[in-house]
Amino acid sequence: MARRPRIHYPGGLYHVIARGNRGLKVFREDRDYRLYLKFLEEYKERYGFLLYAYVLMPTHIHLLVEVREVPLSRLMQSLQFRYTKNYNLRYQSWGHLFQGRYKAILCEKDSYLIELTAYIHLNPVRAKLTKDPSEYPWSSYREYLKGGKGELADSSFVLSQFSDIKGRAVREYVRFVEGQMPMGHREELYRLRDQRFLGDEGFIDRVVTDRKDGPSYIYDLPIQELVGHVSTVFGISVETIWSMSRNRAGAWGRAIIGYLGRWLCGYSNKYVSDYFNRDPVTVSRGVAKVEERTRWDKEFETKLQRLEEEITRGRRRKIRN
Repeated sequence: MARRPRIHYPGGLYHVIARGNRGLKVFREDRDYRLYLKFLEEYKERYGFLLYAYVLMPTHIHLLVEVREVPLSRLMQSLQFRYTKNYNLRYQSWGHLFQGRYKAILCEKDSYLIELTAYIHLNPVRAKLTKDPSEYPWSSYREYLKGGKGELADSSFVLSQFSDIKGRAVREYVRFVEGQMPMGHREELYRLRDQRFLGDEGFIDRVVTDRKDGPSYIYDLPIQELVGHVSTVFGISVETIWSMSRNRAGAWGRAIIGYLGRWLCGYSNKYVSDYFNRDPVTVSRGVAKVEERTRWDKEFETKLQRLEEEITRGRRRKIRN
């Protein structure tokens, strides 16, 4: 299958993976890791991107980057070329250090940002380089443990999804990451659409629409009304949706509300989780399950589409920021 061209999407979240040529090491000594991070910091200041997470492994690199106006390609070409040049000079080698072109996955931020930071931070654990991700020196996990202030990684937004109180946010994030340890390799984080996208069809449509400079709309709809509509159409009582028990029907109802709220109203998972006094990661996973079900359950997808039409009919709308 032919390679798809890269997409530059200002504000887009990219999971970047660069591997050593023929599986060889790209970092031999500690000073190699430090040099790469030094270059990364310099380009971050120059190009103004956000770096939510990173890990430098002996044979490959993971970066989680949100770009601004400067394309990701400019960052990666500059970074990889400069590091390769220094590496070859230091070790008297030649040729390509990295394997082909790097992989850049454009990800749906609301659904995957938190999950991806944990996945990246656990790379050294999966590779059996350490049992504790905080002991690995070449990732952004330690920066998260410090609360992120003045560090290379931009951890504040991710931590804020757990709590507005820094200490509590760090503790909750650590608990979340530790809870991911038994999961191992996450194949679903590599299950791409069109070889480039991690997200549902709505996300891809929005990217394509925005790149064509067409307006993307949201509707002025209180979340209380969404609760009522979902309760009626899906037969889940409002009391069940609000219940603090581990009721599956209630969780499913909140997930549908989160899904509709995001696409129709621009609500973040954090907003929905705060409204129901729930964990944002749980809400994010629930929304992802709704998206997944629309891919194989056509009856469910049709019911959602009809509900969207009913909710938005005659409703005032505005351009999404």
